[in-house]
Amino acid sequence: MDAVLVVNADLGPLHRVTVQHAIRMLCRRVAEIHESEPDQVIGIFPLPRVVRLVRYVVTRWRFRAGPAWSRAGVLARDGRRCAYCDGPATTIDHVLPRSRGGRNTWGNTTAACYPCNQRKGDRTPAEAGMPLRRELATPSWASLAR
Repeated sequence: MDAVLVVNADLGPLHRVTVQHAIRMLCRRVAEIHESEPDQVIGIFPLPRVVRLVRYVVTRWRFRAGPAWSRAGVLARDGRRCAYCDGPATTIDHVLPRSRGGRNTWGNTTAACYPCNQRKGDRTPAEAGMPLRRELATPSWASLAR
């Protein structure tokens, strides 16, 4: 178990933290254990799986434009699967290449394996004859928290 889900006081998911960070939150009494691993303890605390904040944190900013673009976010959104061959993805590919004005946005980037990324090169998927296997969309906060 390497990540602990942090939920707001109203049980809305916020983000994931390491077990060490979760234990620090419990020691500072900013969070309580909501769900734990059975028969596993760290000091006096059961090994947390989910911690709930004691006070509600206002998260209006989360519902405005969605999460900011990131390489890790693109890989998580696409399930670490290549958009061209459905193999394991390790790189990010720009649908409209950066040399042609493509930007780092959710709608212009997708996860790709290294061979497909190299084969597509500096072309669009249509020019390279490599159609995308899935729609590109901005993920929700909840989908990235999973």
